[in-house]
Amino acid sequence: MKKIVIDPITRIEGHLRAEVEVDKDGVVQDAFVSGQLFRGIEIILKNRDPRDAGLLAGRICGVCTNSHFRAAVSCVEDAYSLKLPKNAEIIRDLMAMALFIQDHVVHFYQLHSLDFVDITTALKADAKLTSKEARKYHEKPFRNSHSHYEAVLDKLAKFVEAGKLGPFANAYWGHSAYKLTPEQNLIMISHYFEALKFQTKISRAVAIFGGKTPHPQSIVVGGITSVADMLNPQRLNDYLFIIKEAKEFIDRAYLPDAKLLAIAYRDEIKVADGRANGNFLSVGGYEFDDKSLFCSGVIYNHDFEDISEFDESKISEEIDRAWYKNKALDNEVEYTDVNEDGSLKTAKNDDKYSWIKAPRYDEKVMETGPLARVIISYKKDNILIKSFVDEFLESTDLELMDLSSTVGRNAARAIETTYICEYIFKLVSRLIQNIKYYDTDTWVKFDFDSLKKEAKGRAFFEVPRGMLSHFVNIKDAKIENFSVIAPTTWNATPKNFDGVRGAYEEALVGLKIQDTSKPLEVLRVLHSFDPCLACAVHVMNIDTDMQAHKI
Repeated sequence: MKKIVIDPITRIEGHLRAEVEVDKDGVVQDAFVSGQLFRGIEIILKNRDPRDAGLLAGRICGVCTNSHFRAAVSCVEDAYSLKLPKNAEIIRDLMAMALFIQDHVVHFYQLHSLDFVDITTALKADAKLTSKEARKYHEKPFRNSHSHYEAVLDKLAKFVEAGKLGPFANAYWGHSAYKLTPEQNLIMISHYFEALKFQTKISRAVAIFGGKTPHPQSIVVGGITSVADMLNPQRLNDYLFIIKEAKEFIDRAYLPDAKLLAIAYRDEIKVADGRANGNFLSVGGYEFDDKSLFCSGVIYNHDFEDISEFDESKISEEIDRAWYKNKALDNEVEYTDVNEDGSLKTAKNDDKYSWIKAPRYDEKVMETGPLARVIISYKKDNILIKSFVDEFLESTDLELMDLSSTVGRNAARAIETTYICEYIFKLVSRLIQNIKYYDTDTWVKFDFDSLKKEAKGRAFFEVPRGMLSHFVNIKDAKIENFSVIAPTTWNATPKNFDGVRGAYEEALVGLKIQDTSKPLEVLRVLHSFDPCLACAVHVMNIDTDMQAHKI
């Protein structure tokens, strides 16, 4: 056996380490994925005013700020049984949907595409052939002119000539696992540059109702504060214009590029590279009329025909192989350091090797995220998504099971982004209708001093990376305990006492690594989950003795 260590995994949020054991043929036999920083947000929230939970929990991460902000406020509202006005829910949903779009596009291009796109090969592309190639995936590709592609080639050449590759530095260029043609590479790199501008514009959509982004300010216990923005036709029009521009890029660049990738890497899809254990979890949500954007449900062992109903009572969180002493909510740590050679302590089944706890559903590890949402919603005949999935599968000659793979996760994310764009316009129309008929309520009035002094609340949401849950215990009108289980906590879970691998680790086992000195395949699998370790682990002690850690 040979051990390969990648530390840190780059192009993600936070600090992640991967150790894989490969046999003489380069096939991964076991994997240990470790979150490398301590999460202490729950401790920071203790003894705080419950109304401050959102502003503090939103600082868990600089990417998922809106998601944690909303979930923290919502679980406090649940504790106090506060029913929100419809407009407040719509505004919160509009902010969330814009974040979905922004997050998915940035992940695909800036964080993940370079696992498949060879920059050096793109320099050999022919601009005219590139235009012809792009039309295979959409009848009107985004910025598909010879002059545009020639300008991109010129920009790339200047990067190389200057010897300053910037975001393209330190990659495995020329790796045999790259399969795109020069022209396909040029298409993807062209859209990589366009996505940089895209993320700036779509972030403004969140800020219109959030006040700013990241770390929006407008969500409060009982509703939202961006009333003037909601009632200003120009602000609503600004939001719609941004989404309309975003939809054009998604329809003519992002979704076609996902198809390009699926067709080019069809062989890897068919051998199930990156397939995890087949347990999928979604809490559903984002209701519109009598429908939901996402369906809730649980799938075991890739049995798509037998979807169980989600039951929150089946959620547990273990710590046997995480650096904590017990399951108490005080997060008392027990850091065991690493071996003398710098590797994780994993020789014994009770060795601790990650700051990430081990959430379980019905005592099983689960995968959550766009793939889970798409499969569960599709198999439950969700009419909002079904046609989008069918069109993608037909145009790429794939089956639903094929989405359970590294490339398939990217396909699911692109499909999801496409139909979210359709949903947003309907949601804005509903808001306008409410205002038109004099429903302008955005906050439910309450007297904090008269509310219960002791209460418990929880909130479950589907967010870009998967299912997010926040839990709060309130005592003497202060937060006694607060707990967060983020999507990455589910997917990056360590093995725990049962020895069962989480989604990250299981997806790596069986993977063929062509060059063990350049483990590109490992990066592809892990990046396909869009890891956010800041959501799974926070606050670290600058003291080298973590056993003495005190907050």
